[in-house]
Amino acid sequence: MKVFCGLGFMFMGGLLLLAVVCGLFVMVVKMMRGGSSAGGSSDQSEETRMIQEIYQGLSRMEERVDALETILMERQKKEL
Repeated sequence: MKVFCGLGFMFMGGLLLLAVVCGLFVMVVKMMRGGSSAGGSSDQSEETRMIQEIYQGLSRMEERVDALETILMERQKKEL
């Protein structure tokens, strides 16, 4: 069971890290393309909204991971 818990924590941490790396990659690519165009203001507000949604999604994912960790730790205590 300890191996399962450890693998679960590593998997969830890896997913979170992957999401952050992908988000940073997208931001770098957008910055390299340049952001000034005729619709720059609307593009910027759309990007801001998307970044806020990503942040909120990651925050919810972190809460779920914390809840799963708690559940796994409680199960582990009951088994002992």
